[in-house]
Amino acid sequence: MTAQEVLTTYWGYDSFRPMQEEIIREALDGRDVLAIMPTGGGKSVCFQVPALMKDGIALVITPLIALMKDQVQNLQARGIRAIAIHAGMNRREVDLALNNAAYGDYKFLYLSPERLQTQLFQAYLSVLNISFIVVDEAHCISQWGYDFRPNYLEIGRIRSRTDAPVIALTATATPLVADDIMDRLKFKEKNLLRSSFERPNLSYIVRKAQDKLGQIRSVCDGVPGSGIVYVRSRARAQEIADSLSSAGISASFYHAGLGALDRADRQEAWKSGRTRVMVCTNAFGMGIDKPDVRFVVHADLPDSPEAYFQEAGRAGRDGKPSYAVLLWNGTDSQRLKQIEEVSFPSLEYIADIYQKVHIFFEIPYEAGIGRMLKFDLAAFCKQYHLQQAPAYYAIKYIEREGHWTLAEDMDIQTRVRIDIDRTALYKTDLPDPLMPHVLETLMRLYTGIFSFATPIDEEDVARRCSVSIPQLRQLLYGLSINHVIRYIPADHATVLYIHHGRLEPGNVQLSPQRYKLLRSSFRERVSTMLEFVEEDSECRSQFLLRYFGQSESVPCGKCDLCRAGRFSRPEGLGMTEELSSAISEWISARDGKYTLTQIRSAFGVADENYLPVLRKLIDDGTVPPPED
Repeated sequence: MTAQEVLTTYWGYDSFRPMQEEIIREALDGRDVLAIMPTGGGKSVCFQVPALMKDGIALVITPLIALMKDQVQNLQARGIRAIAIHAGMNRREVDLALNNAAYGDYKFLYLSPERLQTQLFQAYLSVLNISFIVVDEAHCISQWGYDFRPNYLEIGRIRSRTDAPVIALTATATPLVADDIMDRLKFKEKNLLRSSFERPNLSYIVRKAQDKLGQIRSVCDGVPGSGIVYVRSRARAQEIADSLSSAGISASFYHAGLGALDRADRQEAWKSGRTRVMVCTNAFGMGIDKPDVRFVVHADLPDSPEAYFQEAGRAGRDGKPSYAVLLWNGTDSQRLKQIEEVSFPSLEYIADIYQKVHIFFEIPYEAGIGRMLKFDLAAFCKQYHLQQAPAYYAIKYIEREGHWTLAEDMDIQTRVRIDIDRTALYKTDLPDPLMPHVLETLMRLYTGIFSFATPIDEEDVARRCSVSIPQLRQLLYGLSINHVIRYIPADHATVLYIHHGRLEPGNVQLSPQRYKLLRSSFRERVSTMLEFVEEDSECRSQFLLRYFGQSESVPCGKCDLCRAGRFSRPEGLGMTEELSSAISEWISARDGKYTLTQIRSAFGVADENYLPVLRKLIDDGTVPPPED
């Protein structure tokens, strides 16, 4: 089948979106390709179509477990064999999945980046017939990117063991980052395809505001439909959500500190429309494909244009008019200027934190390799009288240098080890007749359970034992207090993976030159973000496009500065006509029902000409009058 026939057969589309076909052609010709496409641009089709046209299995590396699961389910629903391996799966499940990928005629293997360097994956790598290496969120491999993840570096290393071409995809990469991505993925030749970053349906609005909560309420009142409000802290997320709920606006909050089930329930309630507004930290949104988000509000100033562009871009993926509203004031500006010192503590401080972490866990020199440790930052800082923010960034810098990996807010499976031998087990009197059945099930499912604390699938074990999960947990607890098993309940925690034995002071490599360059890069991103909100000499859209390397563009006609009449668009289209069209679309989206307060919230702060334009539209009969 041709690429078009594959698209029609499996997805039902008659044509490709801009640039998709070009990326597919490059991949099928065997060339490495880096594709930079805006959020919602249809990146998945760019690797799924060529993978279906070629023998073998596509290795898809992505850090987004929610997206991974969604894509696997969507492919399976289309009759396409796909499988996923991610954090939270036990060794038996991973082994079975890799065996199926190698010998089971699958077309897609989705893998989280931390799995690449495991011995189990490395053992299977030589028998996997890999058609393509697909790297999602490819900016994570660049040390100059805003979201560098050390595990991504392993992708470049596995290229020496396979000839499969690379399809790298990202929504945010500056020219410097794009070059670094291609270098680190060992492209045979540079091959960059960049889609336009323009979002003609998205209005960028920047408002200087002291009463941010009042502004958020105004946006919620003035723009119909679902929305996202981004904040920097977990406490602030709950505070704003509670305030919106008190004002009669359906709102919830989301951050990585919530349990897995709670996060999933809140996410589903928002996606289905039962919750209208999600107030969240940046833990929310990655991989969430909800096309009808009408507004994204940033209540705090992001510290990089990349983060802002990606989060704002979650509005209006369906192509309908939508708003990206950024609220800021002098406090934000001052905080961003100060955050550099916190984010980059001295190298001497970082080296000291390295030693203190090992002392905290009582790890002697040359020991600790391979250990997985539950890490409580607050308890660590309390013991050593440290401030949490600089300690956290020191730990993250040590991670960047490859000494350990910090997995934040992980859902850790229940683990069980049987503490008495099999012979004695059958002679032990147990207080509950269901306990022997649970033990038999565990022994049958997990062969290593006598040797080490083994992660178990509570849902599977409970189903096989015909008990509920709460009942299973009670039975496991009962077995533990009878000294039959060691029971480590499921938890939600931050985990530290130690990569090598503890080094002595003076031997910890921290790369001073890299530290200096990273700090300079961070300072430039912060400076650009401040320039974005403070300057009024360039259309908001043009500013962002230029930052990402797109120099050819025209004023958008929809941002707050364009609506204020600061720039004129070509082709003789006046700003009054642009505003007239925007107001008409907005009122139409509300089925003609609106109040003056609502329309002022949507247009008044950005454009003082909204009232004369509205009066003319009413006089012409184009729109109905307001209800108040």
